[in-house]
Amino acid sequence: MLAAAPSAAVLGIDALDVLVEVHVANGLPQWTLVGLAATAVKESRDRVHAALANSGFTIPPRRITVNLQPGDLPKTGTAFDLPIALALLAASGQLPAEALQHTCAVGELGLDGQLRSVRGVLAVARHIAATSDALLIVPPDNLAEALRVPSARAMAPRTLEELVHALRDGTARSDTRPRRTDTPPDDTPDLGDVVGQSLAVRALEIAAAGSHNLLLVGPPGAGKTMLARRLPGILPPLDEQEALEVLAIHSVAGLLGPEQVPTTSTPARPFRAPHHSISTAGLVGGGGWPRPGEVSLAHRGVLFLDELSLFPRHTLESLRQPLEDGVVVVARAARAVRFPSRFALIAASNPCPCGYAGCDDRHCRCSVADLERHRARLSGPLADRIDLHVHVQRVPPSDLATHTPQERSAEVRARVIAARERQRARYAHTAGTQPLAALTNATAPVRLIAPAARLEPDARALLVRAADKLTLSARAYHRVLRVARTIADLDDLEVVNRMHVGEALRYRPVVDEHASSELPTA
Repeated sequence: MLAAAPSAAVLGIDALDVLVEVHVANGLPQWTLVGLAATAVKESRDRVHAALANSGFTIPPRRITVNLQPGDLPKTGTAFDLPIALALLAASGQLPAEALQHTCAVGELGLDGQLRSVRGVLAVARHIAATSDALLIVPPDNLAEALRVPSARAMAPRTLEELVHALRDGTARSDTRPRRTDTPPDDTPDLGDVVGQSLAVRALEIAAAGSHNLLLVGPPGAGKTMLARRLPGILPPLDEQEALEVLAIHSVAGLLGPEQVPTTSTPARPFRAPHHSISTAGLVGGGGWPRPGEVSLAHRGVLFLDELSLFPRHTLESLRQPLEDGVVVVARAARAVRFPSRFALIAASNPCPCGYAGCDDRHCRCSVADLERHRARLSGPLADRIDLHVHVQRVPPSDLATHTPQERSAEVRARVIAARERQRARYAHTAGTQPLAALTNATAPVRLIAPAARLEPDARALLVRAADKLTLSARAYHRVLRVARTIADLDDLEVVNRMHVGEALRYRPVVDEHASSELPTA
């Protein structure tokens, strides 16, 4: 007999339909699995056999052929255990074949028949909700993420036996969305805790308002890490589409447990801070079966690289495509996988190997050669992609002792949200593949920046003169223009004036003395 159970495979953060076909024929007992399956999928034979036996079902002593269609799509993971078991039961006459119509099953089976969680269920739920009205059958630990998709229908039986009884009786129904009554405390660090560092705080606000990249350079103890960890607290909340993207990436990465899925609100923006020993594949994604890296896990949030100079240079260079395109393409012989990676890069670095170059209260012990090698760790093309370069100094103890309350994150966030709304309205008329809600001054196409900036004549003259004196590349020129446009948005102005351009130029990494004398005080 022949039977089939619909399922799905995850590729990147998207899901594709897979039909699990099982044929039970006369012959010596044998199990054959075809369809470009990875090792974990092939091992489903032992799990399915044990789960069926321990759930009270019979295993036909005949020739069993399992086909995962389409045959040219790679399949990995343990999510095909459940559909294989259901199709086998239908093919052997223990379950009506029509009971599997209008369903989609994913899940790993324990040897005792328990359903265990798998990766990528939210991606499958998004796909099923968009293409059909099928009932998604998932393990209990994956129910929260499946029902996070507004139009999804999902049920989560605890055991294979419970599921089969519900399918036989026609009582298989979508479960209700689980709700948690407890609200997790907001432990996001607040800007009000910062002492001094007015320039760096201002740069954080600009970075948040326009989704710009930021590099903080200063001696040990200056507060670079403290400042970076306060950026998420001033970012605007995720909208529903962005929230589903973020949750889908974390689901594919296996980082989305039931307690990490908000049921009544959007999740917090990601903040990822990988160690400098991370590999290139760990940073941008990869592996034999490609998985998202830190740049994708930071999608719609913040990627913080502390001690930037300690990262291998080839690893840092791999950031160039994600920073420019907002997507990572991991190419393999069989298929290329795309992972979104639209994040704000915040990096922190010491000014030299000893850490005290340019420090007001300590003497630098590094030679000229040491300084050159240290600066060479960050290449020119990568430095060009960082919009804001800020030097920070250590706060004097007298200021620490007389600390007065500073502006809180909530007040800064209100200005950031207002600036983002202006950008949303400005770019709302544009068309393209990127969601309009995601367009900011830092991510908008170059063709839109010049007309959107609306430079005053003296501001344009200053920008051209400074670009010539500072030998700015075309990319750096447009980066300055983007930052100036964001500063004007924070000031609620439609035009960019000379002061906005002057402030934006002061965040470039190198300012010639003659050129800097012509810049207005911001």
